[in-house]
Amino acid sequence: MLRYPGNEYKVFGTLHANGETVSAGPKTATLPAPVAAQALPSSRALNKPASRTAVTLAFLAIYVIWGSTYIAIWYAVASIPALYTAGFRHIIAGSILLSWALVKGQRPTWPQIRASVVIGFFFFLIGHGTLHWAETKIPTGLASLLIASEPIWVFLIACAAEKRWRMNGYLLSGVVLGLAGVALLMGRDVWSAGRGVFWGAVACLIGAISWSAGIIYSRRSHLSGSPLLLSALSLLAGSAMLLTTGTLLGEYRGFSFSAVPVRAWLALAYLILFGSVIAFTAYNWLLEHYSPTLVATHTYVNPIVAVALGWWIAGEHVSVNVAAAALMVIAAVFLVDRGMARLKNA
Repeated sequence: MLRYPGNEYKVFGTLHANGETVSAGPKTATLPAPVAAQALPSSRALNKPASRTAVTLAFLAIYVIWGSTYIAIWYAVASIPALYTAGFRHIIAGSILLSWALVKGQRPTWPQIRASVVIGFFFFLIGHGTLHWAETKIPTGLASLLIASEPIWVFLIACAAEKRWRMNGYLLSGVVLGLAGVALLMGRDVWSAGRGVFWGAVACLIGAISWSAGIIYSRRSHLSGSPLLLSALSLLAGSAMLLTTGTLLGEYRGFSFSAVPVRAWLALAYLILFGSVIAFTAYNWLLEHYSPTLVATHTYVNPIVAVALGWWIAGEHVSVNVAAAALMVIAAVFLVDRGMARLKNA
């Protein structure tokens, strides 16, 4: 949501619509598919839309657009400081969504604002901040695969928070396979590429774990309300923290708006309009008409799209290790998803 060269999600206890289900904004904040599958009531899957064209376009949005946000982030952070890139993206997307919510007559409460600050910290400052920085160090394909491990961390953190380890064969296989895939990704290729690549990969893992912790917090906060309003507040809180942190770290030194090439601005605009607003809207619409399990299939497709675009557009090398790890991580996410569904129905 995958994130993350450009992903996002929906939160706050009830599933309000990343990649990904506790969503906070567009892969602007997409929560792992397994989470959505557990949280949404099955009744929402009954009323299917009639227009095949609309359905096809909506699925293409969450499959391709969210998968392409990684390469868009790569283009943006090549010329705009990483935390500023994420901050600009989220403050504009959040402002658009907040304006929309206010026009609809929605007003935030103080508990929602307070929770949005926490969500903004986990999702956007740490989750997206580390991802944008990491993409200055590592290939987009590697970043997407490390971020794709989020459902595994969500399960492990949820078990730790509940102090109850519920397990079945699918879950055990998924967790073991996923951790093995992450270990393979962090193996020889990363070590041999130098310290910058290693720390970039570590940053991606930290971001994935932080995003997962944010999902658990949002589910335990028991807040309800408009997903649109809650997403907007989280995006704005996260953007404030990103821009402040970037300034404290000196990202403003040597940075000039006039020196940023058109390509970087176009990449940032793509992240805002397509990655956050359009894909997020499509995601929420699909959840209103189809089962969360079907909609959550974007979790498996996004890394494939990201790796393919990284190879095609950025000329990234896809080694045997990366290809094998990709299959392991994607299969692990599927197994964890199946295992959680079995627990829910047990």
